[in-house]
Amino acid sequence: MIRFLAIFIFLAGVSGLSGVASADLVDIDNQKLKTLMEQGVPVIDLRRAEEWDKTGVIDGSHLITFFDKAGRYDAEKWKNTLSGKINIDEPVILICHSGVRTSIVGKWLSEQMDTVYNVEEGIVSWLKDGNGTVPPGSKP
Repeated sequence: MIRFLAIFIFLAGVSGLSGVASADLVDIDNQKLKTLMEQGVPVIDLRRAEEWDKTGVIDGSHLITFFDKAGRYDAEKWKNTLSGKINIDEPVILICHSGVRTSIVGKWLSEQMDTVYNVEEGIVSWLKDGNGTVPPGSKP
């Protein structure tokens, strides 16, 4: 319950962050995810470490947790970490467990970036469709 309250508070804050019109938050499926990855669009997995360990991660994705287990977050610290790993002037793909967290974070992030892609049903759908993962920390 605490986690959902924190997410609600985050959403309330997102809607009041600025008067700037939102760029694009685009929901995508696994086929579009594969196409974008082939084009070099980075994938950001914002789940927690225990979630990465449980399911594995998409090979090549950047692992940057947004919400902790209690639903707490530090949006600016997360964005600084993100900007140290990717070019934030380019599109980005967000993935989580089922697409809920990435939808929330994506709405906020799309206020600051041109295009943010949200994997609609997250890693659950990725695995259900028979796609593979690697252990977190694996190097190609």
